[in-house]
Amino acid sequence: MVATSANPHEVDHLRGRVRLYLQVLLVIDAACHLSSVILPPPQLPPYFWIPRWGETVVLIAGWAFTKFAKPGRTTLIALESVFTLALTVLYVHLANSVVQMDGATPAMAVHGPAFSLLGILLSLVIRASLVPSSVSRTVVIGIASIAYMSVHATRSLSAVDQELASGLTFMGGSFVLATAVTSHVIYGLRRQVRHAMQLGQYELGRKLGEGGMGVVYEATHMMLRRPTAVKLLPIDKVGERTVARFEREVRQTSRLEHPNSVQIYDYGRTPDGQFYYAMEYLDGVTLEQLVDMEGPVGPARAVLILRQAARALAEAHAIGLVHRDIKPANIMLCERAQIPDTVKVLDFGLVKAIDNPEVDDNITQENTVIGTPHYLAPEAISQPDEVGPPSDIYALGAIGFFLVTGREVFTGRTAIEVCSNHLNSAPESPSEVLGDPIGPDLEALILRCLAKQPADRPSDGAALADDLEQLDLAGWTVTDARKWWHDYPSKRAHMTDRKPSERTQFAIDVEGRR
Repeated sequence: MVATSANPHEVDHLRGRVRLYLQVLLVIDAACHLSSVILPPPQLPPYFWIPRWGETVVLIAGWAFTKFAKPGRTTLIALESVFTLALTVLYVHLANSVVQMDGATPAMAVHGPAFSLLGILLSLVIRASLVPSSVSRTVVIGIASIAYMSVHATRSLSAVDQELASGLTFMGGSFVLATAVTSHVIYGLRRQVRHAMQLGQYELGRKLGEGGMGVVYEATHMMLRRPTAVKLLPIDKVGERTVARFEREVRQTSRLEHPNSVQIYDYGRTPDGQFYYAMEYLDGVTLEQLVDMEGPVGPARAVLILRQAARALAEAHAIGLVHRDIKPANIMLCERAQIPDTVKVLDFGLVKAIDNPEVDDNITQENTVIGTPHYLAPEAISQPDEVGPPSDIYALGAIGFFLVTGREVFTGRTAIEVCSNHLNSAPESPSEVLGDPIGPDLEALILRCLAKQPADRPSDGAALADDLEQLDLAGWTVTDARKWWHDYPSKRAHMTDRKPSERTQFAIDVEGRR
């Protein structure tokens, strides 16, 4: 049997909880320091303050380690266990320092162990509440802590009150039982939540995004341990038409085999009625994010990206599908099979089957403009029921414009104003917008894709890909791409959040406009 590694989502969760545990202890520690300034304690020996400040330094170091070093599961378990036991030793040592100082009174022999017990119990309760832990591990740590305290408390209290020492030990044992129950409840709830976050053979992780047609989660196939993305249609959005659209999306997308189209793995429905489908997980950057990070993309790289996207659309167009929502947020750039700058066309939620229109007539409204305003072809606005492959070509031309200039073809204060510009305004040349030539052939091809009449554009994805193949632009090599992807993790860490493109649907009385 092949051993499986720890689920990365579980490790991330444990890392966050251990860090929170140390953070809470740091806040309490800081409050204690502040109280000692406001209400100064009696003169204490130096061997009290050295471990006292040492505790603060160690807590800060532990918190920073979990924050920046990204330790694994075994290290995290060892770390939080050692910290909890070390705090026990520290609290007992501090109590003994007070008891053994010159001028210590009999009352101090009682107060020292009592305060050390309170500190130990506080740390055990916080740990049980915050750190996911099995009952057995919680009990072992609790018994070890109370036993260590009991031995030293018995020594300190032997000359004063043996019954008090026994009472403190009993109280400690009761708290060990309480923390065991707490761990059992929280650990059990965590397992129930994890079980609830399973769809068939897929265990859901963090949410990747949300749109009009569902929520996308990062997931893992429980048997294959294969990273997957799962798109889920929430129960509260289920309606006959919505389900039909969702099923159409997965059915039509599953027909696509081109390596530049997102691949569908599975489709199903949970016992409680939620529809979902699983697709390949892509760890990359959308074209929207790419321009946000880098600004305008060089012409050679833009051609490489557009060519792959056009080939993906060529397959869709060849089997009678029109995407209808081509935009920078729906095209991802990633590194696949050690091939940098691999393009993936995503989100076929608005796909239209032009070879079988009666299928779409049952689930879409007539005379409704569907898509993202900045990337809508003129005919998609004036005659939305007549969209075809040239409409996708227009959108891809608008993406080419966006890549090389860093801005949309047309802007406006409202979606209606943007659509009006698509219908009536001539686009500026990319070179004029950029203030730098991008190459006459590429510029001419982008502007041809943005022609108002569908017949004046490349007819479909295959025709556009062939035209792009004819462009010979230097300036972006495989070596450049590999270097970019090698530096990508640091680029991603500083990626700013760009407001996502809106998918706008609005009804237009087409008959009244004619």
